[in-house]
Amino acid sequence: MSSSLTYRKEFIVVALGGNAISRPGQEGNVPQQFENTSYTCNYLAELVADGYQMLVTHGNGPQVGNVLRRVELAAKELYRLPLHICGAHTQGGMGFMIAQCFTNALLRRGIDRKVWALITSVEVDRQDPAFQKPTKPIGSFYRKDKAEELKREHGWEMIYVPQHGYRRVVASPAPRAVVELELIRRLVDSGDLLVAGGGGGIPVARDAEGQLHGVEAVIDKDRTGALLGRTLDAPTFLIVTGVERVCLDYGTPRQRALDHLTASEAARYLAEGQFPPGSMGPKIEAAIEFLRDCRRGDARVIICDIEHMADALAGRSGTCIEPDA
Repeated sequence: MSSSLTYRKEFIVVALGGNAISRPGQEGNVPQQFENTSYTCNYLAELVADGYQMLVTHGNGPQVGNVLRRVELAAKELYRLPLHICGAHTQGGMGFMIAQCFTNALLRRGIDRKVWALITSVEVDRQDPAFQKPTKPIGSFYRKDKAEELKREHGWEMIYVPQHGYRRVVASPAPRAVVELELIRRLVDSGDLLVAGGGGGIPVARDAEGQLHGVEAVIDKDRTGALLGRTLDAPTFLIVTGVERVCLDYGTPRQRALDHLTASEAARYLAEGQFPPGSMGPKIEAAIEFLRDCRRGDARVIICDIEHMADALAGRSGTCIEPDA
């Protein structure tokens, strides 16, 4: 076997949830984000010390919400920023932060390796049905009169959230292709550690001439992680969230944790409503997509929390979802 492929047995794609960077109950300012990210990267560095090579992707929901709020507050003084530019800004800033904290965590362990952060665009289809029915809430809550004003002036779609007010919703189309994939593949084949596809990637679509343009949308980061994982032939897709294991009947007296699932079992539980759209549902959907389209017979998806990543990869924790036999 060529030396350029030997590491692939230990190559993983890691999708970090929002709690890896912004914790509930915090303001979410920059020092807090660095502190939380440094904590998370200590566990990522532990995986590198154990022999894993990885590509890390991450969410950016709270950060995009804050950028949009700044845009709104400054609207009378400065030009507005379109959503795809807000996504690019947060992806760049968060990629810088994760790469720096990850590199520092490696250095503390005596591992002299750097982590590269890549600005990543992800192509979507302009005809995706998601554009006809926006469902992804972003940004702040508004009074009815302000929501009507924003809808009239900027064409925003708004929904009413009981006890909170009105909120903007945007499309969340399926990721079709990663624009920078060939560069990412070359870096992965070189054994590098990468941060890419942050926030699900910057959404772009092609016009009639085949040129790319940013679109007003948000792509689910777990679905983009699944796309990266299967196109890079990763044997393991690790989804990091706020719970140690996936549970059935979550939050009820009948709650029970799952150690293992097959793809068909996961799909059945999803159809039964066990995994809500706002929490575990998108992660299970991404897991099923990864396993369905991955070319590797040994592919697996692991869902766990930050502190149990190493144990989950070793089969001692987390929930492992595998292809049907």
